[in-house]
Amino acid sequence: MDNNNLKFETVGQGLHVCTSPDHKFGTDSFLVSNFSAPRNKDIVCDLGTGCGIIPVLLQRDFNPKQIYAIDIQQSAVDLAKQSVIRSNLQDKIIVKQADIKNISNLPLDSFDVVVCNPPYKSLGSGAMSKSSSDKIARHETACTIEDVCFAAKKLLKFSGRLCLCQRAERLADTIFAMRKFNIEPKSIRFCAKDKNTSPWMFLIEGKKGSKPFLKVLPLLEAYEKNGEFTEELKKIYGWGSKF
Repeated sequence: MDNNNLKFETVGQGLHVCTSPDHKFGTDSFLVSNFSAPRNKDIVCDLGTGCGIIPVLLQRDFNPKQIYAIDIQQSAVDLAKQSVIRSNLQDKIIVKQADIKNISNLPLDSFDVVVCNPPYKSLGSGAMSKSSSDKIARHETACTIEDVCFAAKKLLKFSGRLCLCQRAERLADTIFAMRKFNIEPKSIRFCAKDKNTSPWMFLIEGKKGSKPFLKVLPLLEAYEKNGEFTEELKKIYGWGSKF
């Protein structure tokens, strides 16, 4: 790893995320972290943690009991570990290198919440990213939405929750995969630039072994008419907090 290309981004008071040109984060990480809303007593697993942004945000906003941060790429694991150390969260966040298609070294049937910001593009769709890290993060080369849901089924307790974000065009794929592995979609929230534009993304929560009933939540709008972030998005980002 080239330490000259590393950068620590401040996301809260005493909380920092180590990023590199290959492993960065965007608005989707803030949205899915906020949407998942774990309880203080919950044990959480973040699949495909990247630089560790979601676990750090979960600790900032919800302070769950324990978080496992999982990624297949050693370069991402190294960054996530640095994020944890710099943020002094070693007793709260456990970083592990693992392929979600082989999670036998994780405590199965033990998690209250599984969170994932998965690859958005199905294999063969769109222009393929050049770097291997971008391919893994953006395209379903290392895992598919079905892999994510199968892993969540094995990791979650009965009635445990899977929370993820995905591009709007992948809605049918996502619901099909969740139901295939006995994770029933329970709530969904669409995210759009404003109320006059089509959603670019959705946030969805499913429960392991639950009965069918899907609640559609109010639209999350990102921008005001003047082009500024909405108050809700500012709050999700943590703006106004003393960093």
